[in-house]
Amino acid sequence: MRKQFFLTAALAACAVALTACGSGEQVPASSGGSSSESIQVDGSSTVFPLSEAAAEAFTASQTGGARVTVGESGTGGGFRKFCRGETQVQGASRPILAEEMAACAAAGVTYVEVPIAFDGLTVVVHPSNSVRAVTIDELRRIWEPAAERTVTNWRQVNPRWPDMAMPLFGAGTASGTFDFFTEAVVGTAKASRTDYTPTEDDNVTVQGVLGNPGGMGYFGYAYYEQNRERLAALSINGVSPSPETIANGTYPLARPVFVYFNAEALRRPQVRRFAQYFVANAGRLAPEVGYVALPEAAYATFAERVTNATVGTAFGGHQEVGASIEEVITRPLVSAAPGAE
Repeated sequence: MRKQFFLTAALAACAVALTACGSGEQVPASSGGSSSESIQVDGSSTVFPLSEAAAEAFTASQTGGARVTVGESGTGGGFRKFCRGETQVQGASRPILAEEMAACAAAGVTYVEVPIAFDGLTVVVHPSNSVRAVTIDELRRIWEPAAERTVTNWRQVNPRWPDMAMPLFGAGTASGTFDFFTEAVVGTAKASRTDYTPTEDDNVTVQGVLGNPGGMGYFGYAYYEQNRERLAALSINGVSPSPETIANGTYPLARPVFVYFNAEALRRPQVRRFAQYFVANAGRLAPEVGYVALPEAAYATFAERVTNATVGTAFGGHQEVGASIEEVITRPLVSAAPGAE
């Protein structure tokens, strides 16, 4: 069994109040007074609901505060902007990768890494589908590259499953969700069949599965919570996704999600205030938008990183499927990409 990323987590009541995520265009937070100060947030569509909630709450709490805009270009697309210095805050559904570290270093961009909440990648089907449980091995046989144009019917995977076509929907290749799903399920990051409908907008996956009785898709737990009356979530290896199973690490596709702050931008008072507000309030906001809060001690440690502008990543430029929060907190932070002099 993989190590749990978080051994324990302090769960708040999960009263889900998701905001619509739109088409991926930038969304301004509520007006809280005029100011020439502008803070750009972009990145993961999974982190988008949490970033948007933090931006709106921060703006509402300020008088004459900054104008915060939140986009969802995907983790990979967002890092390209972030490492060019075009955005000050980057949401990510996986850690920064080696090539992104090198791009940031080449542009002189340093960053503060903050795991901000816990998510459980959720596999969903049409409610009329009788299948309600799947194993990691069955998911691998559906999504691995060898399945392309070969495994197209549910009964090909399990003879007890319905004789029904299986159109697939999931994250685009620039998405951190795609990276995590392929590594956790297939065994190699970015290894996937290509004959599925990819998207950076999780609402496209929702609509795709709703429109196809044999459809299967995957996305962050918050998007399932928003649509749980219309879609059915599959248990994986006998464990269903829930705030409890995500928090205690028993759900196989539990994962951390991140925000990265541009360290130079943190010298700007409003950016620093927003970063401090985001980390200080993430434990309250995460359950409100369908994610799971970290332990309070973890938020305290990450708040110190922001206050001190402590740069680097604890993940060494690669993604991990599982690690304890205690281990991550005590790791040395590195800024140089692997192999860089």
